[in-house]
Amino acid sequence: MKTTKLDLTPSLSVYVDSKLGTLSKFVKKFEDEGVAELWIELARTTRHHYKGEVFMAEADLRLPGGVLRGEAIGEDIHAAIDKLRNTLRMEIEKYKTKKMNPRRARA
Repeated sequence: MKTTKLDLTPSLSVYVDSKLGTLSKFVKKFEDEGVAELWIELARTTRHHYKGEVFMAEADLRLPGGVLRGEAIGEDIHAAIDKLRNTLRMEIEKYKTKKMNPRRARA
C-alpha cells in the first residue's frame, strides 16, 4: 500500500484491509491459475484545498489472466475507499463473465 500526501494511520490501514480484503472471496476461483495481487495507492490530491473531492484511491488487481484497475475520488478517504471497492467488484464480475463464458462475452 502506497500513500501520497497522506499519513497512513493504523486505523486507516485496518479500514482498507476490512473493505478491500473482502474482495478475495471473489477471486479465489482464479488463484488456481496463479497468484492474485492487490496494489493500492491512497492519496490526497492537493494540500491547499479543504472542500470538495480531494481524496483519491486507486488499485490494481493483478490476476493470472490480466490486470483490473479501479479509481475513485471522494470528499473523505473512507468514501473514496468505499467507491473503489464497488468499482473493483464490478470489474471482477465483468472479468468473471469473460473468463467463464467466452462465447457470451463476445456477443
